[in-house]
Amino acid sequence: MAIRKHRAGELVIEQTRDFALVREILARGSLMSDGIEWPAACYLVAYFGDDAVGVVGVEAKLDAALIRSLFVKTSMRRRGIGAALVAAARKAAHTRGARHFYLLTRDAGEYFARLGFELVDVSRVMSAMAGAPQVEHYRAHPEECACEAGFHLDISGDGVIER
Repeated sequence: MAIRKHRAGELVIEQTRDFALVREILARGSLMSDGIEWPAACYLVAYFGDDAVGVVGVEAKLDAALIRSLFVKTSMRRRGIGAALVAAARKAAHTRGARHFYLLTRDAGEYFARLGFELVDVSRVMSAMAGAPQVEHYRAHPEECACEAGFHLDISGDGVIER
């Protein structure tokens, strides 16, 4: 359920601590929800009208952050909702002090490359984000991590005003 009423046909992205809602959306995409309650994590939900249609998580650690579990409801794809969620996650990461933005993905590498992310060795992501729930899950399950590709985006210049 949305925190407040939204206008029909309007896309709104809101931060949430409603972990039941996050789990429900992640389950639609068969995505892992273990560790989503980590205090340093933040979850953003995309609403189209009052319907929750997508989610993205940000696991922040010092000067780095990890995109976790981007999912958009199948019927709502190809409308820019994923890109809007990534942009909101980027802002959330930057406001938490991140200068580097990472992610691990099995099949969305081309999508993230279009958003400016560059392919990096998975070990770089694992090292930079040690202690984050998703990374620790993969450390405990290396067979799952073997299928992942690592990506990085330098966000150190976000919010800088150039004159």
